[in-house]
Amino acid sequence: MQRTQLGTRIGFVGLGAMGAPLAGRLLYRNKVYGTNRTKSKASALIAEGLVWRDTPRAVAASAEVVFSMVTDDAALAAVTSGPDGILAGLRPGALYIDMSTVSPCASRELAERVRMVGATMIDAPVSGGVSAAETGTLAIMVGGTEAGYRAAEPLLLRLGSTVTHVGGNGNGLLLGLALNISVAAQMLAFNEGVLLAERGGVDPVLAARAIGSPMPCDRLPGPDVQDLPGQARFAEPERVDVALMHKDIRLALATARDSGVSLPVAAAVDSALSRARGTGCGHSDIVRLYQGMAPA
Repeated sequence: MQRTQLGTRIGFVGLGAMGAPLAGRLLYRNKVYGTNRTKSKASALIAEGLVWRDTPRAVAASAEVVFSMVTDDAALAAVTSGPDGILAGLRPGALYIDMSTVSPCASRELAERVRMVGATMIDAPVSGGVSAAETGTLAIMVGGTEAGYRAAEPLLLRLGSTVTHVGGNGNGLLLGLALNISVAAQMLAFNEGVLLAERGGVDPVLAARAIGSPMPCDRLPGPDVQDLPGQARFAEPERVDVALMHKDIRLALATARDSGVSLPVAAAVDSALSRARGTGCGHSDIVRLYQGMAPA
């Protein structure tokens, strides 16, 4: 399989908050075909040169390399299966790059179906938010064959500052879920510490800056902002949705059960995120766990 070159015909399925900036970065000197559940979300990309297609199948049939970026296992099944799905239009010899965060098991099963139509699939989940997608500074973890990784690498380097091959199909996702356990656990511990200090009479902004590890501190308001950590108005592109993080933690726990591995920290995070979602924080930034944890 040859490495991708400028002028490649690219398909992109899923032009949401993350998919749209990624597809935008691929437009330079490439022909990009795309589709999304809601066409209006692609209007800016269409104005920049993206060629709209009505179905994932039509996108795949138009392209040599197909990307997808969707929310979960169900969404991935919806865009890949059936008469209008990616698999129905995928060409023999094509490269399929799924950048969604889904279960490693579902991804491996899909990779086998892709092989059956004569194409190659890699999983390439990302670490980083929308601003990193816009600037091409994501960290990308790749699972798949060495040939698939080498073929995809030039395009992935347009999207991320680090692109790392971590093994066979599903291994990129496995590492991504492992990373998300660490991120969520740090955020939970940070919020618990701020809550304890604030309830004891410590200025919560001072507590936040004393307690925060480098990862949470990157998400705090600037020094001139006096809001509580859970009340700061963080920029929308940097949101880490509590419900999406909860989805990833549950994927990690399900994967661990299949492997016979105990994840007590992830289980505690799962419980805390369940409580936060019960207080109406499901679609808030994960930093706002402070609000969901504090008793009325």
